[in-house]
Order: sequence, then C-alpha cells, then structure tokens
Amino acid sequence: MRVTVHLFASLRELAGARELGLELPEGATVATAWERLAAEHPRLRELRGTILPSVNLEFAEPGRPLREGDEVAFLPPVSGGAGMFEITEKELYADPLIERMRRDTHGAVCAFVGVVRETSPLGMKVTYLEYDAYKEMAERKMRQIGDEIRSRWKLEEVAIVHRVGRLAIGETSVVIVVASPHRRDAFEACHYAIERLKQIVPIWKKEVGEHGEVWLEGEGQGREELRWPRRRR
Repeated sequence: MRVTVHLFASLRELAGARELGLELPEGATVATAWERLAAEHPRLRELRGTILPSVNLEFAEPGRPLREGDEVAFLPPVSGGAGMFEITEKELYADPLIERMRRDTHGAVCAFVGVVRETSPLGMKVTYLEYDAYKEMAERKMRQIGDEIRSRWKLEEVAIVHRVGRLAIGETSVVIVVASPHRRDAFEACHYAIERLKQIVPIWKKEVGEHGEVWLEGEGQGREELRWPRRRR
C-alpha cells in the first residue's frame, strides 16, 4: 500500500522534502512508516523521542494500523519549549504525548489520563459526556498552571491537553504529562495540575444517561469575589 508522509521544520530539512510517498506492506503501522523513513534518512532517528505522529489530521499512536492512501504526518516539538497546552476536538492518546515529553535528562515521566466512565458519582448509568470550553481562556489558564507547577517543582516538560465535544464511554477526556529529573516532583506536580485544572480552567461537562442530562458544576473558578451574588428566594 502507498501512504503520503508530511514533514515539517527540522524533519523537513533532514529528509530534504516536505512530502514523501512510502510503499508499505499490508499491516504496516505508524511506527513502520517512521522506521522506513528513518532507514532512508538516518539523521531522523535522533528525533524519534520528540515527534508526535498524526494520521488523516488526527493525533495517532505509533501502533495505529495504516491503510492505502492515508496521510501521515510527523510533527516536531513546537517552538519555544514552553510546554503544550491545548483544547481539542480530536481523539486523545497518551502515548504520543509521553514520548514527546521524554528526554535523557528525565528520571520520571508522570501522566494522568482522564477517561469517561459508565457510571456517575451517584451510581447512575452514563451514556456519554459532552464537554464545552472557552478555548482561548482555557488554554491561557492551562499555561498558567504550567507556570505554577514549574515555580513549585523542578520540572523540564509539561503538557495539558483536554478534549471537548461528545465523548463516549472509555474515551479519553484529558491527558496531563509532567517530566522531571525526580519522581516525587513529577507525581506531585501532576496531581496539582489536575486539581488546579478543575478549579480555574473554564471547561464544563454535561452528563447524559438514564437519569436525563445535567451540566455538572465543579469547584468553580476560585474567585468567589467575582461571582454575582445568589438571589434570595
């Protein structure tokens, strides 16, 4: 089968092309495509741990099977090295983010993966969840969380990505990845990040199931002085 591979920035320069066609055997995966590419362009191998793959405009795990005509892209880290903070409607996969955050200087990479469960906190059966967000503000607040944990713990990489839209049972809603030379810093920072995300990031969740549907209120944005007072009945 034949797939098209897109390369950007440093990857494009190392391979000498922005777009390449690859002939792959049936059953080939994203990892197969990368290994074939690296065999033809050996200098790409040193960047393997930093890239994020996608297939047909969706982030993809290295083990994802490929089909005839697929569009594969290998994405190098974005400029700045300040972490990755994103609201997305695309499916989330933890492994590509973990690989992207890993460096030889890290002693620990800690990941939190939030998954849609089939029962509500009250034990009701859930059909699906729907997430909404104020995207621009949410991403800014995620960066704030990144700054906060960097000021408290010795970290080298931080990623917070949250999905919005309709999510089925078992799908991933949020991935947080923290990398540090030390495991304690990584664990504590990751725990802080998810708790802080619930407090200050403008993301809302609607639960739909056998009990009907309801927008769930969390801990709030942590600024009670900015809220309108509740009316007395």
